[in-house]
Amino acid sequence: MSRLSRTHKPEVIAYLRRFGVREPAHLRRLRADTARLPEAGMQISPEQGALLAMLVRAIGARRAIEVGTFTGYSSTAIAEAMGPDGRLVCCDVSESWTRLALKTWKRAGVAGRITLRLAPALDSLDELIAQGLAGRFDFAFVDADKENYLGYFERCLTLLRRGGMIAVDNTLWGGSVIDPKKQDSATRAIRRFNRAVSRDRRIDLSMVPIGDGLTLARKRAD
Repeated sequence: MSRLSRTHKPEVIAYLRRFGVREPAHLRRLRADTARLPEAGMQISPEQGALLAMLVRAIGARRAIEVGTFTGYSSTAIAEAMGPDGRLVCCDVSESWTRLALKTWKRAGVAGRITLRLAPALDSLDELIAQGLAGRFDFAFVDADKENYLGYFERCLTLLRRGGMIAVDNTLWGGSVIDPKKQDSATRAIRRFNRAVSRDRRIDLSMVPIGDGLTLARKRAD
């Protein structure tokens, strides 16, 4: 999920989306459809989708994992970027929200590249590991319940090859991470996650102030 970035004024965001993002018609339509939902703020921004697609192309990803699919914006962007031989495993618990994702995948012509697992994501990731798929994935995107971020990260890191990349959304959390008055469980969980990954020597790390904060972690080869 992504709130509007606090690092830029709305008019700057509008400029960015006009000149810095090539958003396909089916993703514009998905944004419009999602905007009607009470939970519309959970959708990533177009500029985040473009960045995810760029990262996928840059590392030549062909196998990817998504934790938290919602209505399918990020999964569509990732699947398109991987090309026709790419395969994406999407983990979510909501049949209602992902119903819109399924429609968008078909509209975008990527439905055959995506496997949707409707189950708790920790269970789905553990199953992939148990199936012997550790080290077999190139890319992972995490955008789900914050309390399990560390668990998702550890499992995705296990599933990634060396040189693979994990992108984790909402790591600035609307600025709540630096507000001592904010002590809800999600905010505390994001703080724990940020502290943990900042010390993790298994990865190369960059927190990007796009959307609501996007942390990029590359699994080191050494």
